[in-house]
Amino acid sequence: MWVLPVFGLLIGIVLGSTLTFQIPLIYVKYMSIAVLASLDSVFGGIRSVLEERFDGTVLLSGFFTNALLAALLAYLGDRLGVDLYYAAVFAFGVRLFQNLAAIRHKLLLQYRSKKNRQLR
Repeated sequence: MWVLPVFGLLIGIVLGSTLTFQIPLIYVKYMSIAVLASLDSVFGGIRSVLEERFDGTVLLSGFFTNALLAALLAYLGDRLGVDLYYAAVFAFGVRLFQNLAAIRHKLLLQYRSKKNRQLR
């Protein structure tokens, strides 16, 4: 089950470390928010797998919707002269840490449960 994601991660690491490209400065803000929104979706997917309620459709739709909404907020903020991307950074940052805390909590509970079963 974990072979394909680990393989994809390894390919991504190799490609990311060997290929270099420059993002124009005007797109850096959009790209950073899109990455943050995408990471939020990925951590939400990991959390849902651990809670045994994973749905691939929800993950993919959330992934693209979050990234699009974050980029749209940043774009609208630029057009209005207001830094709206801070709202996206705050929202996705909070959710990212909440998902990470839930993942950590679930993994610790699974570890303790497994450890207690071995002691019996």
